[in-house]
Amino acid sequence: MPSLAASTTATIIPSLRYRDALAAIDWLCRAFGFEKQAVHADDKGVVQHAQLVFGNGMIMLGSTANASPWSERIAQPDEIGGRETQCPYMIVSDCEAHYARAKAAGAQIVDELETKDYGGAGYSCRDIEGHLWSFGSYDPWEPETR
Repeated sequence: MPSLAASTTATIIPSLRYRDALAAIDWLCRAFGFEKQAVHADDKGVVQHAQLVFGNGMIMLGSTANASPWSERIAQPDEIGGRETQCPYMIVSDCEAHYARAKAAGAQIVDELETKDYGGAGYSCRDIEGHLWSFGSYDPWEPETR
């Protein structure tokens, strides 16, 4: 059976919404190490579309004020008791350094940095608007070395 995946850098790109998307973009770059690839904002600061990259991964995001049928399908964590229905996992080369960087930037740590039974180390945190993130050195693409 032929693959339906496109031959491209990353075939899955999480998309998020933020009330203050411009502040979130700056914070995500400072706290997690993302880099701005594209930010399209109007003269009122409403982000219509933004792309942030991390290695060969990417997230897309926009402002909650960007009224569209799509934005009506997405709830902010504080609107649903801090819960999420998904959580991006990002592979980092130095989990301890990444943890320290995120914590110093004010990330709310929800799972402390620890060595995982399945390999590597990892931690989970919330960003400045409560979205849940998971970071770790475990790379499921690498062959198992145990």
